[in-house]
Amino acid sequence: MKIDYNNKTFRLVHSSKNGELTNETIFRYKQKGNILTSSYSCASIRQGQLLGLVDEKGNIEIHYHQINNRNIINTGICHSKPEILPSGKIRLHEQWKWTSGDQSIGKSILEEIRE
Repeated sequence: MKIDYNNKTFRLVHSSKNGELTNETIFRYKQKGNILTSSYSCASIRQGQLLGLVDEKGNIEIHYHQINNRNIINTGICHSKPEILPSGKIRLHEQWKWTSGDQSIGKSILEEIRE
């Protein structure tokens, strides 16, 4: 099943403690071909951006960078795997790693919201 993320909106519902995002974080995805982009912010992130590639199964390989509310730039990589919920919404299971700072790893879950 091919997934098109264009104009879909996601909210963070869970993240490892070493992440900087909160459940207020909203991602508005744009997709052209297999290229995915999004900007995001929340109480702890002044500005963040991601750039990713979507494969034929809807998996996403992402690179991201963000400026937190302490004016520190952090970068990372992420692999997102989609799950289609009974409601038809998409849940993304993410495994990520900081490529700056302590270079620790973590997991997150994003869920599609329909506005």
